[in-house]
Amino acid sequence: MTVLGLLAGTLTTLSFLPQVIRTLRTRHAGDLSAAWLLIFGTGVATWCVYGILRSDIAIIVTNATTFALVMALVIAKYAVATPPAAAKEAP
Repeated sequence: MTVLGLLAGTLTTLSFLPQVIRTLRTRHAGDLSAAWLLIFGTGVATWCVYGILRSDIAIIVTNATTFALVMALVIAKYAVATPPAAAKEAP
């Protein structure tokens, strides 16, 4: 069961990677919903705590990794500079 959990968690975690890479590469995260980041990040963190309480390595590792990816999107949304093209459009 642990192998199945790790496989499922790895696949869902890896599904975030293209978005994180694209966001960091384009330096544009303004379209990401702050509410989604907050709710999803809280949910993933809660799953991680649940995994710790159950001592389930598959839940812990995959959700901790997903949480790190969500935090990368949060940082990109609030700390990464606006791309030059978008800055030119501002009044």
